[in-house]
Amino acid sequence: MSKKKLIVKGVRLDGRKWNELRPIKIEGGVLPNADGSAYLEQGRNRIIVGVFGPRELHPKHLAKPHKAVLRCRYHMAPFSVDPRRSPAPSRRDTELSMVIRNALEPALFLERYPRASIDVFVEILQADGSTRCASITAASVALVDAGIPMRDLVAACSAGKIDSEVVLDLNDIEDKEGEADLPVAYMPKLGKVTLLQMDGMLSPEEFDKALNLALEGCNKIYELQREALKSRYVKQGEGRSAE
Repeated sequence: MSKKKLIVKGVRLDGRKWNELRPIKIEGGVLPNADGSAYLEQGRNRIIVGVFGPRELHPKHLAKPHKAVLRCRYHMAPFSVDPRRSPAPSRRDTELSMVIRNALEPALFLERYPRASIDVFVEILQADGSTRCASITAASVALVDAGIPMRDLVAACSAGKIDSEVVLDLNDIEDKEGEADLPVAYMPKLGKVTLLQMDGMLSPEEFDKALNLALEGCNKIYELQREALKSRYVKQGEGRSAE
């Protein structure tokens, strides 16, 4: 049985060219009960993030006397994929929770909040590939929305190889059927990569091309993050004026 072609006449199955991002929508301040929050759509991904803190850490024996503890929980809703998955946390959920935390930590001034915790809850409402990158992007906006000072926003994007071609921002079928996946998280203002993983095989030349392509994607997403936060602050200002 022949493998399904993912690129036909230079066009991917969802109509994109090799270097195009999926349509992205980012909105901050969507959860009134959270200290900060964000909602993100990227392709068919639907992700919501709530941030709580800085607040006193419980249990107290986990507290660090010189800095805050960043805790992240990544969770896929049972209805986010077909067939439905178990609501119980999986090994993958635990792994991606750690990946997201490690990608965000370098951007935060954790030393300003000794013995405190900052909790980030990521809920995948609908999954369409590259959810770890989309989650990092949304969580970064939610942290700023919570008023937590950051060195820079963290933008994340994937690149990979499908049908022997390097492409940007893999969707679900490209992630599953492709030959390689390269998730990257990046702080553009500081020029610092906070996440670099690879699944699959790339030649040195393909790796360089994929990395540069992912960084270009991060730069574009970074601008969308900034616009979402500007829009959030404008709305807050209009609300105060109306009062």
